[in-house]
Amino acid sequence: MKVFLFFLSALTINSCLIEKKDSIEIQKKELPNDQKQKELKKAYFASGCFWCVESIYESVLGVEEVYSGYAGGKTENPTYEKIITGRTGHAEAVEIQYNPKVVSFENLLEIFFGTHDPTTLNRQGPDKGSQYRSIAFYQTEKEKETIENYISYLEKNKSFENKIVTEVKALEQFFYAEEYHQDFKNKNPYNPYIINVSLPRLKKFQKKYSEFLKTDEEH
Repeated sequence: MKVFLFFLSALTINSCLIEKKDSIEIQKKELPNDQKQKELKKAYFASGCFWCVESIYESVLGVEEVYSGYAGGKTENPTYEKIITGRTGHAEAVEIQYNPKVVSFENLLEIFFGTHDPTTLNRQGPDKGSQYRSIAFYQTEKEKETIENYISYLEKNKSFENKIVTEVKALEQFFYAEEYHQDFKNKNPYNPYIINVSLPRLKKFQKKYSEFLKTDEEH
């Protein structure tokens, strides 16, 4: 039985692929009240498997909601089955709804670069392919300038041994991923990929950026 479990884990850990589901409709999570919703801003990043990235940002103080999805390509109405071929141009990404009075875009950007390797081209951890590439999306010229200045800062200070290959890209459209991808870590805590990849990445973030974390009451 131990041999079988090890073999099953090995098959699953190599990527965040899962079986096809029938429904691709996303049912929006319960949103904050209207007044709070008006105060929120949105940010978009891609840094590997969106299961990992979603769980990281959901633990950040000031972040109200995070959605997994697809962005950065030209294919209309992409699905997970199309995305994993690596031919859609899209990357697995997240939409972060945050309160700028509590956490800034600069904070989210710092977390983005601090929780993945921006020097690996078309790869993040065990996941390979253009759908796992690193992208910092901007919606305004100010966000673009902020991203470019931060990359220059990281390179000047030699924060990484290798050259940063993160794309700085205007957000054209964000497509929400299928419902079964949303909150995947919470829904599937015993999934081998979650146990072996997502949780270690989350715990590393929590240890490194404790000042950004929600308290237990705020989760």
